[in-house]
Amino acid sequence: MKLKSLTIALALAATSTTGFAAEKEGFYIGAFGDYYDNSWENVRDYPPGGLNVDDSTGWGLELGYRFSDYWSARLEYADMDFDWNAELNDGTSVSGSESGKRYGIDALYHLGGGPFYGIFGLKNLDAVDEDLMFANVGAGYQHYFTDNFAFNAETSLYQGLDRGYTDVGAKLGISYIFGNQSAPAAVEPAPVVAAPTDSDNDGVMDADDQCANTPMTDAVDSKGCTLYEEKEATITLLVTFPHDVAEVPNKYFSDIADVAAFMKENEGTSVVLEGHASAVGDADYNMMLSEKRAKDVAAELVKDGISSDRISTVGYGEERLKNKAYTLEAHAQNRRVEAQITSVEKVKVLRK
Repeated sequence: MKLKSLTIALALAATSTTGFAAEKEGFYIGAFGDYYDNSWENVRDYPPGGLNVDDSTGWGLELGYRFSDYWSARLEYADMDFDWNAELNDGTSVSGSESGKRYGIDALYHLGGGPFYGIFGLKNLDAVDEDLMFANVGAGYQHYFTDNFAFNAETSLYQGLDRGYTDVGAKLGISYIFGNQSAPAAVEPAPVVAAPTDSDNDGVMDADDQCANTPMTDAVDSKGCTLYEEKEATITLLVTFPHDVAEVPNKYFSDIADVAAFMKENEGTSVVLEGHASAVGDADYNMMLSEKRAKDVAAELVKDGISSDRISTVGYGEERLKNKAYTLEAHAQNRRVEAQITSVEKVKVLRK
């Protein structure tokens, strides 16, 4: 059947998708359209062929709670409308439709905290004088088009516990999760601030000028020669990461390129990339993850033309938390790589 093929395809896609951190948490409600594909034969005693019940269309509501990036649970109610037909003793047939209800509970596992999820649960179905229990497994996809509203699509296999029915269902709907679900704003690196120029003289009389060819733009000393000062230039880098991810997000490539350009202009500089992790999970794993994050940023600098012998990396795991609160916002701030590069060089003092 086409619907059963869709179920298998969606389940395979779900098992192969990771790396999309959702970071959603809280109560949610949803509404959906429901299609239920079944073939129940001889349900009632209609001689000689009995009553045959076919598929149902309907609608439903759900109430759930998202416990973490990975787990959620929900209660479900569906209002169903089944088609049926029966063969009568005189050789004629009759058909019609009859309403039904489905109640149940599901646990959902969100793969990698991302949009695909697996489903397993129990359902009670009350229709055409049947009161049946089913176990169900399935897969779904959820896409948030705002911080709180999401589109949902899923399909499940239903195995009868009272009778040997094997049915398939599909749902399309929307859901709303309560609370502030906005991602924390990215922290922009501080701008490079050039040291101010300083000059004590506007010019020197020709008789005292020992550097006659000094450009008019240069500040000079009492001998008429160009004044120099040491200027300190600093550039900082901050790269934040999704949960359990070490690859550099694309949005930071330009920031890393700016650091590479700074290091090319200041050839004597080197950089120490400090990797960090949030306090979620095992400390040893977080240490390894922080080192991988620092090394991934280092790899991007090498791609931008910086020699690897000018780059060093260190992982601090969860030892140096920027925000010690145990919240989603704090975790997002702590998953980072930081660096600061300072260059000191002699530059001309410009005349005011």
